[in-house]
Formats: sequence, structure tokens, C-alpha cells
Amino acid sequence: MKSNDAPTGTGIYRSRKGIIFGVCRGLAEHFDFSVVWARAIAVMFLFISGLWPAVGIYLIATLIMKPAPVVPLESDAEREFYDSYTHSRHMAAQRLKRRFENLERRIRRMEHIVTTREFDWEDKL
Repeated sequence: MKSNDAPTGTGIYRSRKGIIFGVCRGLAEHFDFSVVWARAIAVMFLFISGLWPAVGIYLIATLIMKPAPVVPLESDAEREFYDSYTHSRHMAAQRLKRRFENLERRIRRMEHIVTTREFDWEDKL
């Protein structure tokens, strides 16, 4: 059964509550089955394939899977930003910077209009 704090959406995320990197718990939450079975399958694969293939695949899965969001994602815009952040933190920071610079320009323009001598407060109120 899925937990309430599992991220919503279609992506497969590593769980932040997992034992070792959260891969098994993340897969179990995504495919909606018990984490015990996911770990049992991982251990069986370890015994069948040997140490290095199983560890190698687990580490590759750790690198490929993004960590689960701390706060559940509620909209597509939040999911898009989280995906862009996990892929490139620099690009996500630049995106936020452009957004706030645009907001600052708009606020300055509004302040300029309101503080000019031609602005008539009596007519506006």
C-alpha cells in the first residue's frame, strides 16, 4: 500500500526514508507493493548474480533515480521545476533569478507610476 508521504506523479524517485540510498523503497512506492518484497528480490538477485553485478546495478539505479521531493508536488509547474532542479541546479537557479528579476522590474515600474507627480491619488481613491 502506498504511503501518504510518497511523491505524487509518474516519476520514479529514491525514497528519503530508505535504508541504503532508498532505491528499493522508491521502487516499491512507485509500483505499489511492499518494500519487504522489493528488498527480498534485491537480496535474491544479489545471491544469484554475485556481489559486483548486483551492487553495480544498485549503484546505477541510485545515480539514475532522483531523490524524492521533501514536500509533495501538487502541480505540474512544481513537478517541472523539481525535475529541472534535479537535472541542473544551476539552470534552476538561473530560472528563479530571471523570474524574480522580472518581478522586481514590474514592481519598480508600478512604484514609478504611483510616485510620479502626475499620479492623482484623489481620482484613484
